[in-house]
Amino acid sequence: MNRLDALRSRRNRLVLAAAAQRDAVARDFRALERPLALADRGLAVVRYLRAHRGFALAGVAIVVALRPRRALGLAARAFAAWRTYRLAVAGARRLVG
Repeated sequence: MNRLDALRSRRNRLVLAAAAQRDAVARDFRALERPLALADRGLAVVRYLRAHRGFALAGVAIVVALRPRRALGLAARAFAAWRTYRLAVAGARRLVG
């Protein structure tokens, strides 16, 4: 076998290996498809509320007026969720670089 045939054979093996790796990555990421879609929807809600702060404030005012004790519990949970989000973002930034 000459050098050109050896290179062709190696190229074919590499192409097949790359195809198998692409299939494996696609299969692994299918499991993340739904959680990522949910996260995208959550981010869309956050962006909407940032753009329309009046709606968010009106909702908070209604909840506080109807059930003040429950509103305090919700506020505490929202604060904890916000802190968790900020810690996750900071951790992700450290990992990425």
